[in-house]
Amino acid sequence: MFDYIILVPLFPLFGAFLNGIFGVFADKWEKRLVHVVSSAAIGVAFTIFLFLLYQRVSFSIALVALIPALGAFINVLFGYRWNKTLVHSVGVGSVGIAFLLSALAFYQLLGLPPHERFIEVPFYKWMVSGGLSLDIGFLLDPLSMVMMLAVTGVSFLIHVYSIGYMHDDPSYARFFSYLNLFVFFMLILVMANSFPVMFVGWEGVGLCSYLLIGFWFEDDYNAYAGNKAFIVNRIGDYGFLLGMFLIFATFHSLNYSDVFENAQHVLTYNGFIATAITLLLFMGATGKSAQIPLYVWLPDAMAGPTPVSALIHAATMVTAGVYMVARCNALFTMAPVSMAVVAAVGAATAIFAASMGFAQRDIKRILAYSTISQLGYMFLAVGVGAFAAGIFHLVTHAFFKALLFLSAGSVIHAMGGEQDVMKMGGLRKYIRATFVTAFIATLAISGMPGFSGFFSKDEILWYAYSSPYGSPILWFIGAVTAGMTAFYMFRWLFLIFYGEERMDEETKHHIHESPYVMLIPLFVLAFLSVVGGYIGIPEALGGKNHLHHFLEPITEHAYKVEWHEYPHFLEYALMAISTGLAFLGFLAAYWCYIKDPSLPVRFAEKYHRLYEVVYNKYFVDEIYNGSFVRGVLGSAFSSKKFDEVVVDGAVNGTGKSIYLFGSILSRIQTGYIYHYIWGIVIGLLILLV
Repeated sequence: MFDYIILVPLFPLFGAFLNGIFGVFADKWEKRLVHVVSSAAIGVAFTIFLFLLYQRVSFSIALVALIPALGAFINVLFGYRWNKTLVHSVGVGSVGIAFLLSALAFYQLLGLPPHERFIEVPFYKWMVSGGLSLDIGFLLDPLSMVMMLAVTGVSFLIHVYSIGYMHDDPSYARFFSYLNLFVFFMLILVMANSFPVMFVGWEGVGLCSYLLIGFWFEDDYNAYAGNKAFIVNRIGDYGFLLGMFLIFATFHSLNYSDVFENAQHVLTYNGFIATAITLLLFMGATGKSAQIPLYVWLPDAMAGPTPVSALIHAATMVTAGVYMVARCNALFTMAPVSMAVVAAVGAATAIFAASMGFAQRDIKRILAYSTISQLGYMFLAVGVGAFAAGIFHLVTHAFFKALLFLSAGSVIHAMGGEQDVMKMGGLRKYIRATFVTAFIATLAISGMPGFSGFFSKDEILWYAYSSPYGSPILWFIGAVTAGMTAFYMFRWLFLIFYGEERMDEETKHHIHESPYVMLIPLFVLAFLSVVGGYIGIPEALGGKNHLHHFLEPITEHAYKVEWHEYPHFLEYALMAISTGLAFLGFLAAYWCYIKDPSLPVRFAEKYHRLYEVVYNKYFVDEIYNGSFVRGVLGSAFSSKKFDEVVVDGAVNGTGKSIYLFGSILSRIQTGYIYHYIWGIVIGLLILLV
């Protein structure tokens, strides 16, 4: 079947032939027909190409990642010469094609029996050294497939939105090049078949985050924020590297298949090596996915353009750590101590970050802390062994968090760049479409029944209670966090769209709705934020939990522990409690910011010290700067002195000694004969004496 690829170039050639023969005669061949023939020829060729790729999954898998890279390469080389239409056509089109190819691969994977849904595609030999033999290759299985669809689908909508948001930016081509490169590296990360290939994508998304957060690098703060993200992630990556070294020393391989299939044969359950490997890997995850203690880079990542914030928070970089832990479930389930650490860090991060959202004023920074909190939910899920539930929340979070950031970008666009929510208010009558989408996203992230976040959040809370790795304490922290999330997210919504108008008259005069190229992605994401959760309706609510069953094969090598059986009424009760707490959070926000707007002001004045602590994010950045940053700079200063005095002194002293000795010898060896005669005479006299 693949031999029919010759038809792909033949159809455009046939279209050119028809237009060449008949198109030159204006009276016989109208311009409309010329366009129809050209478009049909290209469309048929592309359809055949996709069909043939569907027959050969290895080619389609490769192109999913390579086409966005090609788009980045083309815009880097030629984008600065092209008009903006051509630039975004390449940038958006490459990600759109990647999404179509991912959808084709998904349908092909569905056609296989569940136990055969593992397609490994090696491309070429990368490393051969001693006992290490490593291929560059991709792995298509249920987990990578879900991630590919989420990454390419949400990224495509963000790319479309960027056409309107970045329209007036002078570095238009550079922006789309970076976005395409970001998608490429994220796809390498989730499609990799080994730890080193994953690490290439892991480092690649770190590089792209640096480039995109500091995109407007003319501003010193933006450059600082990019540096901060890059450096903090290097700390986590150090642990990831050590984990890889320990995996190779233990398994003598870095391929997923070799490591995961042999995990229970090589590792001892709850042994030191299993615990060390998984904790080191989790150290890398805390950096990429912004968990305690390495979460501090993510709020400052808001320095980049809003589409960048949406891409980082919803579809790419911050989900990498959750994906990695879920991918390595065969290792983590062999280390219950590590599982407990993952769950505890996730729960602590969720409630800690949620509290910081109470007092923030920047429209995007509030959303940044909500991302850190929601990522904590995901780690809580994978930490209690509910890997499918963690990935489920990752997917639903991608929908409503992308919608929240893009809605925030639409507000910023309408307000002429203003980002302080205290200078907004009453915007729902000016930008109604943006308000509706932001309201839907707020309901979803708050876990209101019927919206996507409700299904994934409550599944996590149920497993936090019922899992052998869980506990009532973890459930309680997660449930309280649900109420806190509803409070600070409705605070965000009410301060922007309700209440009195707090902007100045000039800004109010220029408020306008965003163009359709920005609104259409909002409408699509709003739809997904409502219906996205229905792919995982739990059986307790009469659903079949399709996503959970689809992801079941990825845990076939996990260490199995006995799960307790609980009656459905307990699940209903816990669900009712968490939903009730979320509703209480909504009521508290309504009372504070609609019913009695002076209440938060009075509270801040009465408890000003507490307010200052929360507003300044518990002074964690200041503590880090005072201890670690200054400590490193101090040690660097001492190292510099040691280098200058001891190392350079030794090297320079050797050179000076040789120079001094040479200068003495040069006075003896003058080259004059009478000097040598006098030397001989003086020497003879000394000998005679």
